Amino acid sequence: MKKGQRDKGTKGQRAHKTSRPFLACAAALVACFCLSACDTQRRIMITSEPTDAQVILNDVDVGRTPLEVDFTYFGVYDVRVKKQGYEPLATKAKARAPMYEWPGIDLFTIAIPGKKETIIKWHFTLEPAKDDTQGVIERATELRTSLGQESPAAEETPK
Repeated sequence: MKKGQRDKGTKGQRAHKTSRPFLACAAALVACFCLSACDTQRRIMITSEPTDAQVILNDVDVGRTPLEVDFTYFGVYDVRVKKQGYEPLATKAKARAPMYEWPGIDLFTIAIPGKKETIIKWHFTLEPAKDDTQGVIERATELRTSLGQESPAAEETPK
């Protein structure tokens, strides 16, 4: 070999030997990303007072309380809770993302192997139904009188 020339064979072999550990680490990291991403579970736990109330989430009947339901997205949900003998409840409830699920931070937490479980808890209290039939009739009669209309009892029936 001439002076100043390098042996091309050994250089290629050395580069090849050092790239093997790098490729092994990269493959292990990709495997961690793939395996840990599959083991994420998000659930909403819904309870009510009284129990056994029907729950409708975003116009989908999900069951009766107490219940747990899987969800995909964090954010605001339309919730309706109803039970015979109680006033129906229509409200909005928010599923807030925990810090480890915030965009940006989640890229690092997803690389950590293991099961990741997020449980959002909501509780709703229903009020007993108000059975005030007589009061409703009295208020309706007062309203008719104030509008200058006669009550149905005073009107003549057509012949």
